[in-house]
Amino acid sequence: MKKGATPLSKQQSTPCFRTEMPRHFPKVSMSEKEEKVCLLAQKVYASVLKDEDSSDALSLFCVPEDCPIGLHEDQERELQKELAEQQSKESIKKKRNFKLKRSQSVSLQFPPDFPHEITVTDSSEPIFSETFPDFQRVTISGDYCAGITVEDYEQATKSLLQALVIREKYSKLIYHHFPRTTARFLREAENEKWQEEDEVLPDIWPCPHEGEDPYSMEGIPEDLNYELQMKGGIVFVYDSAEALKQDQHHSLPYPDFETFAIDLSYVLAMIADGPTKTYCHRRLNFLDSKFYLHEMLNEMAELKELKRVPHRDFYNVRKVDTHIHAAACMNQKHLLKFIKTTYKEEADRVVLEKDGQKITLKEVFKKLKMDPYDLTVDSLDVHAGRHTFHRFDKFNSKYNPVGANELREIYLKTDNYIKGEYFARLIKEVAKELEESRYQHTEPRLSIYGRSTSEWESLATWFIQHKVHSPNMRWMIQIPRIYDIFRSRKLFPNFAKMLENIFLPLFEATVNPQKHKSIHVFLKYVTGFDSVDDESKHSDHMFSYKSPKPEEWTTDKNPPYTYYLFYMYANIMVLNNLRKERGLNTFQFRPHCGEAGSITHLVSAFLTADNISHGLNLKKSPVLQYLYYLAQVPIAMSPLSNNSLFLQYSKNPLREFLHKGLCVSLSTDDPMQFHYTKEPLMEEYAIAAQLWKLSTCDLCEIARNSVLQSGLSHQEKKHFIGSNYLQDGPEGNDIHQTNVAQIRMAYRYETLRNELSFLVDAVKTEVSEGQTE
Repeated sequence: MKKGATPLSKQQSTPCFRTEMPRHFPKVSMSEKEEKVCLLAQKVYASVLKDEDSSDALSLFCVPEDCPIGLHEDQERELQKELAEQQSKESIKKKRNFKLKRSQSVSLQFPPDFPHEITVTDSSEPIFSETFPDFQRVTISGDYCAGITVEDYEQATKSLLQALVIREKYSKLIYHHFPRTTARFLREAENEKWQEEDEVLPDIWPCPHEGEDPYSMEGIPEDLNYELQMKGGIVFVYDSAEALKQDQHHSLPYPDFETFAIDLSYVLAMIADGPTKTYCHRRLNFLDSKFYLHEMLNEMAELKELKRVPHRDFYNVRKVDTHIHAAACMNQKHLLKFIKTTYKEEADRVVLEKDGQKITLKEVFKKLKMDPYDLTVDSLDVHAGRHTFHRFDKFNSKYNPVGANELREIYLKTDNYIKGEYFARLIKEVAKELEESRYQHTEPRLSIYGRSTSEWESLATWFIQHKVHSPNMRWMIQIPRIYDIFRSRKLFPNFAKMLENIFLPLFEATVNPQKHKSIHVFLKYVTGFDSVDDESKHSDHMFSYKSPKPEEWTTDKNPPYTYYLFYMYANIMVLNNLRKERGLNTFQFRPHCGEAGSITHLVSAFLTADNISHGLNLKKSPVLQYLYYLAQVPIAMSPLSNNSLFLQYSKNPLREFLHKGLCVSLSTDDPMQFHYTKEPLMEEYAIAAQLWKLSTCDLCEIARNSVLQSGLSHQEKKHFIGSNYLQDGPEGNDIHQTNVAQIRMAYRYETLRNELSFLVDAVKTEVSEGQTE
């Protein structure tokens, strides 16, 4: 540790098992093979750009539900391929080896160090003792890869494993969590042993204890005297001014744009690969059907298990609203009541200043020609409905009460004439209701636009001055993708300047917290970053390794979604490694993704994001959906929000994703626009339960997922969902805290291991064949 660096704070809670941090970003050079993959990926991009606005925009990636393999000619071709394979001695030998490997798969799925006794029955299914409950398991016998040729199976499994390895690499570098079960199998495929010491986790500080001052500026670390410089859109750190002159940057992992483009191309090429699509589609259908059978056989057993749990039920398990915007965190009735109260008590208060003229609240309403006493939720007009469907522009206007931008500035902004006082009071009222409910938490998003470097100081001052902290709230920072708007106003010369305004103040506050005390204190309670805007907006730039650097992006056009995500990921990654070195908390990257627009957005997020919000378009790509399942990428879904904007509630894939085993949770997005009650998160759960007939176990599983994917600290998660929550399966579940049946946890665990074992079996069989030869 450098001179002047401080040791780990006593507040830091997440265990760090690694003795050494990942100190470099492994670069990949462009070879002939990579060039071909990139060309294929560019064709995928080109196809999306060409057809983005048509109804068939995603036909390249979709496997139609009514005809899974495609047209009749394609089915005939596949049949001929299988018949030819049956005559091939090599294929027969491979199938025999696969079958032998599968018969030994129990020993693969449960390594020697696995801490449970296992009994193997004739069906090759494990029966556990102690932690693992006994229930009716669904088994499949016979030719497990019927309907797909051996060559296609090998190709699909290799591609899927490679994609998982790529995600693991990016997750570790930025200190995102990667699931242990998947990591174990990846190490098994590499003939290595997974070790707990290799696990990388985010460092998030817990809430201050009762009696502690959350805004205290004591014990702030000293200045490191490092130099900072942005190059190629990424902030580089130097030990001294001399090191900066010699371009000898501090030992941190700095991402390489070309390497990212190559890795992205691999996954992009996968989603357009026929055999991989077919394999993933079949496995997803199997998972859906398997859960249906599991539910039919074990629903009553799960219910009996829950009834035996004292004190705990759905109402008093912890739930986290992991996707909510601060400017809309209150319901419309709450906002209306607050507006009337402030007018009644503070009508003569100066709340605006325009053109040097100070304007009172009474004058504002007089100018709008309305009396707040006559306002209703209908005239307030902040609720979304049928008229906002596929109209994001109309939806954004709903942030303006009664259509007046002045009221938005007065009541829903942190930086205004009254220094964001009304907005702070609104949020504190919402926080008080959460604290009274006790079992609900939220992660409101506050905006940083990148207009200037002073935004961070202003936001931090607002947070501390108005004492907005609450034990039931964690804070996220959202970065709107609106470079084109700022560039058209000549606010900065290129995209790099916007990135510098966003990230340089964070690096400065990390290197020299003494000079930026407010930002340092505020960042203790920030858990992550989000990238927001209308995903359906068209971008005619095709992302590739040849894309211009941020300093060269001087056009008024907005960079594509993937471009934004890479440079946000890159800077957060460097920042996290620097903060980790200083013993400070790290941040997660949790963008909006898959709500609308191109399927390529989900590919970018698969590499860069810890978890995503929405994820609707996963339904349109079987390969990506299966990858998100295997990697257990958390997805915060908001069916009521989608119902008003992009997708009818009945068509929302949340129930389907839950059945298949994807890590989904429920969130509100914007209670002001979409909800009616004082408890919008409970409203979200109640409507989902009624419409889809979700069981208590289903609801509690969704609630547990919300805690897992949230920005709560390690200590808080241990308290809320169990001390062993990092373990997968029933061993990591405390039913007395989560109210999730151990039968359900065992089913999810065994099913995931089974799917991963299919991938590893193919690789291990190929290796053993090569050794035999």
